[in-house]
Amino acid sequence: MDAPARLDWGLERLGLSLSGAVREELLAYVALLARWNRAFNLTAVRELEAMVSRHILDSLTLVPYVYGDTLLDVGTGAGLPGMVVAVARPGLAVTLLDASAKKTRFCRQAAAELGLRNVTVVQRRVEDFRPPAGFDTVASRAFRDQQRFLAACLGLVARGGRLVAMAGRRADGWQGTVHAVAVPGVVGARHIVVVEPGVGGRG
Repeated sequence: MDAPARLDWGLERLGLSLSGAVREELLAYVALLARWNRAFNLTAVRELEAMVSRHILDSLTLVPYVYGDTLLDVGTGAGLPGMVVAVARPGLAVTLLDASAKKTRFCRQAAAELGLRNVTVVQRRVEDFRPPAGFDTVASRAFRDQQRFLAACLGLVARGGRLVAMAGRRADGWQGTVHAVAVPGVVGARHIVVVEPGVGGRG
């Protein structure tokens, strides 16, 4: 199954209806990622078809859990999941945060080539990031420990917003609403943990 067929197959199983233009953008992004990956080692996944499942479809499982109009992706790496969500949700303002120069350089190039006006890329450690306002949704798939996730990200959530962790295959010890999700083409369940801090977020 080639990359376009795998994407369409996966979208059908996720129950996501995306326009032809959005599907083309997702395929253009993954092709760009594969090209850069040969020189800059952005991800351990090498094959284009595997990238569709493990990066694109995996990232799209976040879409139903994104709340509000602004999303911060902490530790975005090559733009995962934030860049993919930005393509799927063009009305959402997405900020991609990572400390790596090569990864943020790729994210800026990808956003420019795809014409994504809703993406802002910031090269900074999360501990040093001081935005003027909080975000409706703060998400990450970079953390495996909830205490570290909360310590790093809780202060970045807007009042009434939510934290969303893509916790991987195991969500043992995570507190919040835990959702098991199936990623088409990936063996085993993934878990998304939603934490709603209440009224204590940033205004």
